[in-house]
Amino acid sequence: MASGDAPPSQSIAAAFRRLPELSGRWKTSARSTTPEAVAARCESLGVRILVPGDPSWPAQLLDDPRRPAILFVQGDLGVLAGRRVGIVGTRNPSRRGAQTAARFGDELAAAGVCVVSGLALGIDGAAHRGALAAASAAPAAVVANGHGDPYPRRHRALWEQVAEVGVILSEWPPGTPPDPFRFPQRNRILAALSELVIVIESRERGGSLITAREAAERGIDVFAVPGPIDQRSCVGTNALLEDGAAPVASTETILAALGLDTRRAGRRRFDSRPRPVGDEAVARDLCRGRPQSVESVALSQRWDLARAAMALARLERAGWLAESGGWFEQVDEYADLA
Repeated sequence: MASGDAPPSQSIAAAFRRLPELSGRWKTSARSTTPEAVAARCESLGVRILVPGDPSWPAQLLDDPRRPAILFVQGDLGVLAGRRVGIVGTRNPSRRGAQTAARFGDELAAAGVCVVSGLALGIDGAAHRGALAAASAAPAAVVANGHGDPYPRRHRALWEQVAEVGVILSEWPPGTPPDPFRFPQRNRILAALSELVIVIESRERGGSLITAREAAERGIDVFAVPGPIDQRSCVGTNALLEDGAAPVASTETILAALGLDTRRAGRRRFDSRPRPVGDEAVARDLCRGRPQSVESVALSQRWDLARAAMALARLERAGWLAESGGWFEQVDEYADLA
């Protein structure tokens, strides 16, 4: 317990004074939910109950200053023994943001890295779907509600897939609803289980910023994907970059940070071009189907000519596009790998 923190008994007493009805709620809950009932529900769901003294308790949480008092675990905790990267972001991403999360999830898992996320809508779900698509390193999820009632409901199949090949952890017993206050609390566990954290699109007050803060407080490196300054879903990530987070535009940057970048090893051919993000990714996709001019890109995206010209010029300089007579088109087979 940090200096200045009140002992648990004093904290509980203070809570009772602020919320006199809290005592009654606790008593009602204790009468309606017995330890035996929780244990029976866990057994029926295939959920294990762990406490810090258990040999299976995740090593990453043993000495965490805010470790949970209990964990409900479904799946294989062994996936946490490997390299681990947290991927978080907004529940309402742009199409490009969701695709970026899926690509990071897929490429990291293919490189043997466990993707840790929250199974929420948006970036979380996209990252986990990408990791599952790689069919390599299994993912891990930290959720803000109890097992047995997947949240959101549309992610039921995704929950089942993650639990089958990876692991889902919660500090709440089965049946616990996804109350808003539980999400910020679970973010500390997600951060603590990660070696580094990537934030892909976050609004100015997004929950992923809480995860980033929890990571920074633990000395865990935070990476952020840059985005357009006029796009609301990128306000938070751009603010992280202003505050000193490391920018990331490709999986290779993350693998290098983990010491896993082996692209130049041996005689294997590899694509060293930086992966397009933001405007460049949109423009590159347009050029995949057929050659585009500055004017056609600007018209299709409702950009001004300068914005379209800059995106196409950067893609040409990076080697993704070739220009001929004012028309830009994709080059070589590597353009289909991103």
